[in-house]
Amino acid sequence: MAIKRRGVGFFLLILLGGALLGSALGDLVGYLLPSGVVHDFFTKAVTPGVNPPVTINLLVMTLTLGFTFKLNIIALLGVILMAYLLKWF
Repeated sequence: MAIKRRGVGFFLLILLGGALLGSALGDLVGYLLPSGVVHDFFTKAVTPGVNPPVTINLLVMTLTLGFTFKLNIIALLGVILMAYLLKWF
């Protein structure tokens, strides 16, 4: 079996897709589960990023730059699953 050469952008796109899919599934599971320990486990998320956003005043215009990631346990599992499935692409 030949090894396919892919760019870094392809890997980042696959991993970002896994994170998005996992995060959406985590929100769905959290919505469907009743309140309790399991609900808290699936809905608790870490949100690293730039908070508050950086604002640059250029007199003519103002730029506001910022980003935030919302990572929960299912998003992490989605990234791991996509990384595992990546070997077939």
